[in-house]
Amino acid sequence: MLGMTPLVLFVTVSLGVWIANPPLDRNPKPVAGPALINTCLITPNVNQLVNFYEGVLGIRAHRSGEQYAEFRTGVGVLAIFSAEAQQRYIPGSADAARNRSAILEFRVTNVDQEYGRLQPMISTWVKKPSTQPWGTRSIYFRDPDGNLVDFFAPVQGH
Repeated sequence: MLGMTPLVLFVTVSLGVWIANPPLDRNPKPVAGPALINTCLITPNVNQLVNFYEGVLGIRAHRSGEQYAEFRTGVGVLAIFSAEAQQRYIPGSADAARNRSAILEFRVTNVDQEYGRLQPMISTWVKKPSTQPWGTRSIYFRDPDGNLVDFFAPVQGH
């Protein structure tokens, strides 16, 4: 991008951000091919992570024994699974509580209200409420295993 004029650079970066974060479709249509419906976190402490997400999401987990729980968010499922069980069923496939490359993103109604509500629950804040260049207001924090979580809301008129 060196040598580009500021306008060309702005348009290039803006287009890249739009492609990476297209406008939210309020009525998504089914797509041909795979549909992502479930994200599973492998953890050494199922109860700790379940308790954390019950408070943060404000919904109760559906449990299948002590080693598995899921949160049905209406759009997709966030699952919590025991590292011990993962090792037993698919040896060597996961390294629990080591994620530094994915973000769990949850759409909320009001980011600033959520920030206030979550203050007593969150020990590691990554970014306080801020408006992103791609048109969302977000807060970023880490769960007890270090996973990055984003609560976001589209900015009106963006």
